[in-house]
Parts: sequence; structure tokens; C-alpha cells
Amino acid sequence: MDLDGKQRSGSNPDETAEDSVYAVEGGERAPFRYRLAAMLYDTIIVAAIWVFTIVLLVTLTGDSVVGAWVQSLLFIELFVFFAFFWIHKGQTIGMLAWRLRLESEQPFTLRKAFFRFCGAMASFLTLGVGYYWIWFDPLRRSWPDIFSDSYIVRYSKETQSSEAS
Repeated sequence: MDLDGKQRSGSNPDETAEDSVYAVEGGERAPFRYRLAAMLYDTIIVAAIWVFTIVLLVTLTGDSVVGAWVQSLLFIELFVFFAFFWIHKGQTIGMLAWRLRLESEQPFTLRKAFFRFCGAMASFLTLGVGYYWIWFDPLRRSWPDIFSDSYIVRYSKETQSSEAS
């Protein structure tokens, strides 16, 4: 056991038992803290989109906008934001900032995005239990990962710089 509290394994002194379990090509399965940071970034962006939408609606109607239709519109915007980035980029803006990427064995489709979104909503409605699941799952999968048959990888700086060139 080292100063970080990690059990060292094998002949490589820099590799931990934890690293070998969570390692994937070019990085590791994303720990909770990086996922949470990415979620906070994305929350700020979604809030800005919602503020823009509300201001636009109020400007167009000249009156306050209330009701289920506004809530439904904002909910649809939320799904479209995440589905677009997951399907076309493999990462949201918050995930990009923290070097996280959505990975899947099969192409990530709208159907998978829908199931991932449902898993995220279930996690949110249970006060984060679906995200805390990462601490108990042997492969660091959250409910959205399990629902969509995907996982989140945190890439190393070396992998990120080689992709950019």
C-alpha cells in the first residue's frame, strides 16, 4: 500500500491494482469526481440555453410564459442537447473540458441516447444513487452507462494531444 492508499500490483511500481481493473485503451474508466465536474459544466450550459429560450418566448409573446408546454419544451431541449453531443461528438462540452468521452461497443444511436437519458433521469430522481453506483460497480458504470450499454472514459493528456495532431 502506498501513500495514496492504493495497493500496488505487478512489476510496474507506477501501476496500481485499481489502475489495471479500470484501464482501457488510452485512459481509464472515469472516476466519479470527473463525471461530477463535467455535469456541473453541462448544467451551466443548459441553464444558459433555458434562459435564452425563456427570454425569447417572453419577448415574442410580450407576456410571462408558464405552463406545462414551457416545461415540456425545456425538457425536450435538455434531451436534444445531450443526445446531439453523445451521438455526434461522443462527449458533451463539460466532458470535453475534463477529457471524458462516451464509449460503446456498438455505434451510439438515438435509441441508446434515449436509454442513457432515462438512466440519468432515474439517477437524478433518486438523489444521485445511479451515479453513486460507480463506487459499487466493478467496472465503474453508472445507471446511464448500464441502461445504454456504454461507459465513460477519462483519456490521458498524451492520448488527447495525439488525437489533436
